[in-house]
Amino acid sequence: MITEETHDKLKQIKQSFRLFMNGVTAQSMREKGAEYKVNWGIDLINLRKIAKEYGKDYDLAIALWKENSRECKILATYIMPAEKMLPEIVDIWLEQVPTQEIAELLSFNLLRHLDFAPSLAYQCLASDKSLYQMCGFQTLACLFSDGKEPNERGMNEFLDQAEVALGGNDLPTKQAAYRCIMRFCDLGNGYEMIAKKALKKFDIL
Repeated sequence: MITEETHDKLKQIKQSFRLFMNGVTAQSMREKGAEYKVNWGIDLINLRKIAKEYGKDYDLAIALWKENSRECKILATYIMPAEKMLPEIVDIWLEQVPTQEIAELLSFNLLRHLDFAPSLAYQCLASDKSLYQMCGFQTLACLFSDGKEPNERGMNEFLDQAEVALGGNDLPTKQAAYRCIMRFCDLGNGYEMIAKKALKKFDIL
């Protein structure tokens, strides 16, 4: 059950959206197929400002994610404290990711900071759902950017899934895989050589 305090914060946040509303952005998103019950078209800079006002707040993040609104879901990824994000909550959120934008922001703002981020990323890569795969590649790309090196098993798993994605027909997943490969190569010359060898047939490196 949502507490009165969380309910009031949620109400305040929704009211503040009116100040930042951008109809042009919202319309453009609708044209690209982003279907939300409510879409205010607010840019990420202003959403980060709103998130900063509230700080990390588990209950508020849970309440925000339940709303069928782009802005609420994005705010939830900023506000959720990573240390309180349990695997079962992650499973629910992943299941409810509606768009590529949310998949990327969830991974960048939150999933990369979880204690179990590497195993979660590989689990997502093994899914047959493209939004899960995007979360997997984006989370791994963030971990590689943070200088976290994969073990041999993880590396082989990543390169196998990257090969499948690059050979597939889903453009957003291909792009996510490509960005992730670039971050993997940034780990050092040895990693770049491994990627070149494994993905030779695509001639991307």
